[in-house]
Amino acid sequence: MQLGIIGLARAGKTTVFNAVTRGSAQVGAYSSSAQPNVGVVNVPDERVDRLAEIYKPKKTTYATIQYVDFPAAGESFGKGEGPAGKLIQDIARTDALIHVVRGFEDETVPHPEVTVDPHRDIVTMDLELAFADLAIIERRIQRIDSEMRSIKAGERDLLQRTRDLLVRLKAGLEDDVPIRAQGVSAEDEKLLEGTQFLTAKPLLLVINIGEADLARRAGIEAEYQARYQAPGRDVAVFSGKFEMDLNELSEEDAAEFRASAGVTESGMASAIRMSYGLLGLISFLTAGHDECRAWTVERGASAPEAAGKIHSDLRRGFIRAEVIKFEDLVAAGSEAEARKKGVLRTEGKQYIVHDGDILNILFNV
Repeated sequence: MQLGIIGLARAGKTTVFNAVTRGSAQVGAYSSSAQPNVGVVNVPDERVDRLAEIYKPKKTTYATIQYVDFPAAGESFGKGEGPAGKLIQDIARTDALIHVVRGFEDETVPHPEVTVDPHRDIVTMDLELAFADLAIIERRIQRIDSEMRSIKAGERDLLQRTRDLLVRLKAGLEDDVPIRAQGVSAEDEKLLEGTQFLTAKPLLLVINIGEADLARRAGIEAEYQARYQAPGRDVAVFSGKFEMDLNELSEEDAAEFRASAGVTESGMASAIRMSYGLLGLISFLTAGHDECRAWTVERGASAPEAAGKIHSDLRRGFIRAEVIKFEDLVAAGSEAEARKKGVLRTEGKQYIVHDGDILNILFNV
C-alpha cells in the first residue's frame, strides 16, 4: 500500500513525513524538480506482538505501508505542465493521498500567502486536484471525438458511453464535487480503463498544528471533521514537529511527553489507522513457530482472496481455512487448547475474513 503526501509550500509536509516514518529527510529544501522522499513503516499491531509471545517464532513480520513525500505543489500543478505533469503522474500511482495543511504560526517560516488559513489552503489544493483531473478528462474526450469520426456507426456504442461518463464527471468537478463523491460504479471504472483520477482517491487531511495548540487538538479536530469529513475523506490533527522531535526519544519517554501534552496516540499510529479506514483495509494474521505475520486485505475479502495474499498457489489450490479469532486464541492460551474448546473452526470458500482472524490455509498443491 502506497500513500502519497502532498501539500502546498511550507505546510510542514516533509516534517509530517519524518514524523510518520521516523525519517530524517531534509525539511524546507524542496524545489520543483526535487525527487520524492520515500519511507516504509511497519503497521503497529499489538496482536502480532502477542502472537510472538505465544509461538516464539523465528521471524515476526508486520504489515507495511509506503509513504511518498512529493514536492510541494507549484504554480503549474493543476495544469500538468513541465515537471508538474510528471508529478501528477507519480501521485496518480498512489493508493490514497494525505494532504498536509498548515495550521501553525511560525514567523521564521513565512506562509507564501502571508497569512495562515487552513480553510483557504484546503480549497486551493482541492481545486488543483480537480484541475488535474479536468485536464485528463478533456484530453480523453478529444481522443474519443477523433476516434469516433473514423469508425463505423455500429462500433461507437462503447466510445459514446465512455464519453458520456467523462462529460458527467467533468460537470461534477466543475461543480466542486470530487470524483470520489460522484458515485462511480464498477461498470463505470471499466469504461475508464484504469484511469487514475486524483480526486477519486481516498484523502486524509492532516491539519499540522503547532505545539502551543496541542492542548486544543481534540477540539480543532472535531471542528475540521464536522466541516470536511465525508465518504472517502477524513481529518486528523497533530503537530508534525512535536511528533518528529519525539522520534529522537525512547518509546517510554515519548509516551510520557505525549501524555503530558494530552496526546493519546502517536502521529504515526493515527495516520495509519485512518489510512486503513479510508482504504477499507483490515489485517488478518498467520501464526506458527516459523513466523507470526500480519497481512493486509480489503474489508469483505473471502478466504481464498486472503490466501492469495500469502501466495497465489494457496488461492488456486484452496480447500478450506482453519479460523480462530485472535481474542479466542489468547483466551485459550494455545492452539491446542483452542481446538479443545471448539473455538477453532473450519471455513470454506465463501467465508468472509474479519479483522484479527488467524488463518491456517489448507490447499492442494
